[in-house]
Amino acid sequence: MTFRALAPERIVALAADAGLAVIEWGGDVHVPPGDTATAARVARLTADAGLSCCSYGSYFRAGAEEELTPVLDSAEALGVDRVRVWAGSVDAAEATDADWTQTVDRLRAAATEAGERGIGLALEFHSNTLAATAPSTLRLLAEVGSPALTTYWQPTVAASVDHVIGEYRALAPRVSAAHVFSWWPATERLPLRARDALWARFFAEARAAEHPPRDALLEFVPGDDPGALAAEAATLRGYLGDAP
Repeated sequence: MTFRALAPERIVALAADAGLAVIEWGGDVHVPPGDTATAARVARLTADAGLSCCSYGSYFRAGAEEELTPVLDSAEALGVDRVRVWAGSVDAAEATDADWTQTVDRLRAAATEAGERGIGLALEFHSNTLAATAPSTLRLLAEVGSPALTTYWQPTVAASVDHVIGEYRALAPRVSAAHVFSWWPATERLPLRARDALWARFFAEARAAEHPPRDALLEFVPGDDPGALAAEAATLRGYLGDAP
């Protein structure tokens, strides 16, 4: 998702040069659902550069009458064990009981289908879905009731550091990946270091968690600029404690 305008070959080279370890490939541009030949080619490109495909960033929305099977086919061809999915298209604050029932039922069926293929699902923690807040995400995970379903975490737009760290703490046992970016005061894209108070605290919390997120993923860089990736990756590695 970071560089939608670039070809996979260029993205792989940038990620390798920046010292990153994994890539989550998106289903909207680079690895379309059901196009297993493209998924296999991208998987080879990634592996040949010494990187791993950690997950598949799908745009499957539970409750939207979408088929999951093509998404899982591409995930399998990529060789990943996790697919990002979306909890409907209605914000938790506005959702009706019918919205909840429809989304929960579809996620439960989707988690079963994915689990049968050895693939887990992870919710995009995002506004305008039922996974819009920590309490609503916890409710969703509980009602679906599947060990194959986890969640991502990312800082809620325009929220304070204390608030977003509190959300992570609440979700931590079920967080499988974090989207790492600095937007402030709303959706203005800044370098990671601009929100050092947030990221230093988050990574301290994550290291101390009983089940830390497996992946920290750079979702955005300032200006979508490929030239910004090396510095952002170095900052991320610094937070992780493995900067050169």
